[in-house]
Amino acid sequence: MKVWPGHPYPLGAAYDGSGTNFSLFSEIAERVELCLFDDQGNQTCVDLPEVTGYCWHGYLPTVEPGQRYGFRVHGPWDPANGHRCNPAKLLIDPYTKIIDGPLSWDEALFPYPFDKGPEDRNDKDSAPFMPRCIVHQPYFEWSGDRQLQIPWHETIIYETHVKGFTARHPGVPPELRGTYAGLAQPAVVEYLKQLGITALELMPIHYFIHDKHLLDRGLRNYWGYNSIGYLTPHGEYAADKRPGGAVAEFKQMVKTLHQAGIEVILDVVYNHTAEGNHLGPMLSFKGIDNAYYYRLTEDQRYYMDYTGTGNSLNMRNPHVLQLLMDSLRYWILEMHVDGFRFDLASTLARELHDVDRLSAFFDIIQQDPVISQVKLIAEPWDVGEGGYQVGNFPPVWTEWNGKYRDCVRDFWRGEEQSLGEFASRITGSSDLYEETSRLPFASINFITAHDGFTLNDLVSYNEKHNEANGEENRDGESHNRSWNCGAEGPADDPAVVSLRARQKRNFLVTLFLSQGVPMLLGGDESGRSQGGNNNAYCQDSEISWFDWDNIDGDLLGFCQRLIRYRREHPVFRRRGWFHGRPIHGSTIEDIGWFTQEGEEMAEEDWGMGQVKALGVFLNGKAIPNPNPRGEAVSDDKFYLIFNAHKKAMDFILPRVEWGEVWIKDLDTAAGWLESEETLNAGAGITLEANSLVVLRRAA
Repeated sequence: MKVWPGHPYPLGAAYDGSGTNFSLFSEIAERVELCLFDDQGNQTCVDLPEVTGYCWHGYLPTVEPGQRYGFRVHGPWDPANGHRCNPAKLLIDPYTKIIDGPLSWDEALFPYPFDKGPEDRNDKDSAPFMPRCIVHQPYFEWSGDRQLQIPWHETIIYETHVKGFTARHPGVPPELRGTYAGLAQPAVVEYLKQLGITALELMPIHYFIHDKHLLDRGLRNYWGYNSIGYLTPHGEYAADKRPGGAVAEFKQMVKTLHQAGIEVILDVVYNHTAEGNHLGPMLSFKGIDNAYYYRLTEDQRYYMDYTGTGNSLNMRNPHVLQLLMDSLRYWILEMHVDGFRFDLASTLARELHDVDRLSAFFDIIQQDPVISQVKLIAEPWDVGEGGYQVGNFPPVWTEWNGKYRDCVRDFWRGEEQSLGEFASRITGSSDLYEETSRLPFASINFITAHDGFTLNDLVSYNEKHNEANGEENRDGESHNRSWNCGAEGPADDPAVVSLRARQKRNFLVTLFLSQGVPMLLGGDESGRSQGGNNNAYCQDSEISWFDWDNIDGDLLGFCQRLIRYRREHPVFRRRGWFHGRPIHGSTIEDIGWFTQEGEEMAEEDWGMGQVKALGVFLNGKAIPNPNPRGEAVSDDKFYLIFNAHKKAMDFILPRVEWGEVWIKDLDTAAGWLESEETLNAGAGITLEANSLVVLRRAA
């Protein structure tokens, strides 16, 4: 077989129309074999003949797209110094675009023999149990498709799972359920359009591994936070099982969603890999150059673990950073995705042990002309010391605002906290973002996410119920800030059922009428339950899948109308901060805060934790930022009243200068109000226990 010298870049397998160039980075390698497999699994190995800057490369003029391959790396086996090379292990190309076939768990996948220990080398060939990389055919007809670039302040994110969303969808053909093609079906796209969301945030779709300990218990890694292929769409989510079918199917899904005006955001897991700790399998990086790719402890047999999964990628090394940047650019330029949510992003910012906001990872993204222009969302924490970094990410980033989630949950379950905290959260969390020149949309607001209770379960359970996970209910968060409204789990008591429905509406209205970017957990709009399981990472089952036969139609209709209400009224999605300043020619400010008595709040009112009620005036005539054409933006004036007390409370509306006549649009105790009920300035209004009212000033 002819092997020409080839080129060190691009890394991975690159077909040029005549042949394929292969390149693999490894500082520690002494020799690198490229292993080619035919359709029967027969193997032919050739040495990559050249090494340039630690990139081992060669060009094979006869190799075309569809060729299966992997690498074997010859080098030192010296665990005490962090080196674990073993040519008996077939390794996944970090730059492969296609991975074919499942991984079959066997002792051969592990670097050590089970009857000995991790210091001993296991020389059993792992190839029979490993999936294969495949040379990629990159061509696709995009028909002019491009990123949508919907402004942040107009964005509404819907977090969901490729499989779970359509696994039981009656409008999706059975053979397409749970796939990329399923998400692109007309019934699904129309549902999302009717709901009104603008961006689909997909849980991990990078190629990932199902953990052996889960498979042994009859479970699977449903969430997918166990990546091993950062440029590869997960093949199990493709209806087209042909080699490369997942790539084309994913692209078609993106193209279809873009045509419907819906962006695609990927949840990416660059903080760790599926190879685990020193006892984990050898699948790729561990055998290519273990000490380069991973953060090791002082005793280099072991791994730094800021993620709770066994290892952490080493962001201090340039080729690790290059892999991540190349991956991000690939998904943007070749797959046309619109942004990324970075799992446990604090891990990416760790230079030595401390989280460094100006770490190399963020510096590189900041200056990259491609990556810096898409939506970037940080999960601003990890499990290491000092890892909780909400509010501390660089200016081009938005953040999952965990403080918003906790504060709003506590408010509606009646916990004592300062009203100042609540006021800050619903107006964009200026205390977290304003000083770094960020705007309200830096805050990704959410009540629930994949990790934790669904909205239905948040108001139905005081305790987690994770027994199905097989860990005796020890896994998952124990402090959920939830309230079951008087009964644990499903209930038929009309009072409990009514209160739960009201609480769900309270949470949704608070979410969508807060400043910042709302993120809705998929299924919360229709009452999806996981039976109290708040850690369904291993539940590839009806526990996690959407139950389309039992949706709460009333809640769905309410949520659709609520999202439309937000989009119709720019005062709820301002681009700039409130400052309490009067508008020109008036003493009325852009925002006002009021007590139950209708008086503006004094300084001493803000710290009163036992007070769980307040009124908020929003002045739609005082929006300072123009629209994209430079025209002034104007809206109605609104008065929102919050009552988190567990009893009905009487309120007085503000004096006439704030609004002479008010129209009652919404009462979460009743829903949307079709008749235009009006109230005069200074009038009294009674709010039911745990309820919220939205008033709009009459013209």
